[in-house]
Amino acid sequence: MTKKTGAEKNDQEKTRLDLLSPIWIEGVGRVLTFGAKKYAAHNWRKGIAQSRLLGAALRHVFAFLGGEDNDPESGLSHLLHASCCLQFAFELHRDRPELDDRWKPETGKKMR
Repeated sequence: MTKKTGAEKNDQEKTRLDLLSPIWIEGVGRVLTFGAKKYAAHNWRKGIAQSRLLGAALRHVFAFLGGEDNDPESGLSHLLHASCCLQFAFELHRDRPELDDRWKPETGKKMR
């Protein structure tokens, strides 16, 4: 119960979307806007192989680790670009399992 008004809202078990960073969400939106102009809105939903999305995410992370803050083509943060790639990979992994082209070790063998 809200102390000031007495109103009730039973949302204690709901996902806390208010904890997301508005700066990050807006930045990801900028990257998606750039991508929509370059390719098409929702182009990624047509399907992209996991290996390509994860490779792109890693390239952006490695560029950032190498001291380059922003993607030269878009002028936006490499970390925001990597976030988009990971978003795409997550959703397509969930919804389009046929696009999962990751290498997997033989059954019973563990990677080191």
